[in-house]
Amino acid sequence: MFRKIDCVMVRVPGLTPAVEFYTRVFGLRPLWRDGVSVGMGMPETDAEIVLHTMDLPGDPSVHYLVDDVSNAVAVARSAGCVIREPPFDVAIGRCSVLEDPFGNLVGILDMSRGPRPI
Repeated sequence: MFRKIDCVMVRVPGLTPAVEFYTRVFGLRPLWRDGVSVGMGMPETDAEIVLHTMDLPGDPSVHYLVDDVSNAVAVARSAGCVIREPPFDVAIGRCSVLEDPFGNLVGILDMSRGPRPI
């Protein structure tokens, strides 16, 4: 039986610097670790990012909900991220696309305009 799990695989060249970066910049916490991967927990959710060194195809990006995209872009830039797409407006707020120091795309979104009406 298949069950829904909120997990994204992110390839990195080395686990130790990637764990430090994702903990410091994005507030993730290590949940488990083996020789080739580390499960990182996201705050206030059971979603998991798996940092790994395996040669696997994977999702090209991770998406984070933030309080303020402009502030998050500034923090990420100062931490070594490249801004691939500067903040832009969407129906519910603002978005931006970053690239982490390991070459992975990171999408950020705020809901400064509120959720879509039902």
